[in-house]
Amino acid sequence: MASTRKPRTAPAAAVPDAPAPAPAATGLSPASTVPSTAPPRVGEQIQRLRSERKMTLDDLSRAAGVSKSMLSEIERDKANPTIAVAWRLTNALGVKLDSLFAAPKAPEAIAVAGPHDIPTLLGHEAGYQLRVWGPIELAGQFEWYELTLKAGGALVSSAHEPGTREHLTVLQGSLEVEAGGATQRLKTADTARYIADQPHAIRNVGKGEARALMVVIHG
Repeated sequence: MASTRKPRTAPAAAVPDAPAPAPAATGLSPASTVPSTAPPRVGEQIQRLRSERKMTLDDLSRAAGVSKSMLSEIERDKANPTIAVAWRLTNALGVKLDSLFAAPKAPEAIAVAGPHDIPTLLGHEAGYQLRVWGPIELAGQFEWYELTLKAGGALVSSAHEPGTREHLTVLQGSLEVEAGGATQRLKTADTARYIADQPHAIRNVGKGEARALMVVIHG
């Protein structure tokens, strides 16, 4: 009697997964990325330079022959200036064209200014010396000075911007402050705080040299 059993077949051999194709030789590791360089923020540079020179948008617009609306768009990086416009702006700001495209320097952790780096204003006839200790970028906002007055010397100032106040600390000698129609006499270690948006004056009423620290906070 013929057998009806089907012959047993050997199990199919397992086919190993095909190896992943080798990456193309690009010279870059898989984790490498193409470095991207952000374009220079020209508008930000222009705004910084304008602020440092205490120029308004109107001032720079007139000096460069660029409309105020266009200048505003450029400063907010909403529009890119043409080379011709950038040249007119840098000319009006007194800088070279390539300064707009220079990468900003990282601020120093500690910046040191030596004695010869401190500007000094001399009023020979009025008998005063004013050393400007505050950095130039804060001028018109927050300033501080060392004031030296000879005997009989005086620093007489016109009115500053509305809301401006001065703070004067006497380091040596005696001084008289006149502001807002009032007069106050100060001795060493006294501090006077007074309005400076009206004409005001500081006088040395002692017999010797006087020194003081003067801080001006603009309104």
